[in-house]
Amino acid sequence: MKTAVPCYYHLDVEVSPERVGQVSRILAAHLRYWDLELLVKPVCHSAELLLKAIDEHASDKRTSIEMWWNRQHLITAVGGDDHGLRPDLDLRACLEHIAAMSDGWGCCATDTGSKVIWFSQRARAGQRVPLVPKAPAPNLREGLQVPRELPVTALAAPPNPADDGVLEDAR
Repeated sequence: MKTAVPCYYHLDVEVSPERVGQVSRILAAHLRYWDLELLVKPVCHSAELLLKAIDEHASDKRTSIEMWWNRQHLITAVGGDDHGLRPDLDLRACLEHIAAMSDGWGCCATDTGSKVIWFSQRARAGQRVPLVPKAPAPNLREGLQVPRELPVTALAAPPNPADDGVLEDAR
C-alpha cells in the first residue's frame, strides 16, 4: 500500500489542440499513481478547460503545469508567459467552471509578468480495504508420526554412564 507522502509534478508544454488530451492523460496517470483516483475527473477537466482557453486566447502558447499533493489538498497550477492574456476577460467562462468544481482557486501574477491560475481539491489518501488473512488450505499429504520408544526428554538429557545401554537400544 502506498503511503500518503507529499508529491510534486511539473510539466512544461507548448499548448495545441492535440496536446490538450495528452496532457490530460499524463495528469490522470500521476493522480492514479498517487492514489487520488477520485480527483482524476475534476482536475483533468479543469486543466483541459484552462489549456483550451489558453490555446484560443494566448499568443504565447508555452505553459507550465504543476501539481502539489500535501496529503490533504491537491493544488494544480497552470502558468503562462503571455502578458496580453487577461484572465478576467479572456478566461472568465473557464474560471467560472473551475470555481464551481474546485474547493478553492485563484489567479496571480509573478515578478516576470506571467500569470498563474491555480485551483485546489480536498482529498484523502487512497483508502484500501484491509486484507483478511485466509485460513490455510488443507494439505493433501498427511504427516506420519515416527514412533519412538523413548520420550524426547530422555533423548535430550545429558548422557549418564549408567544409561549407555538404553541409548544403544533406542538406536
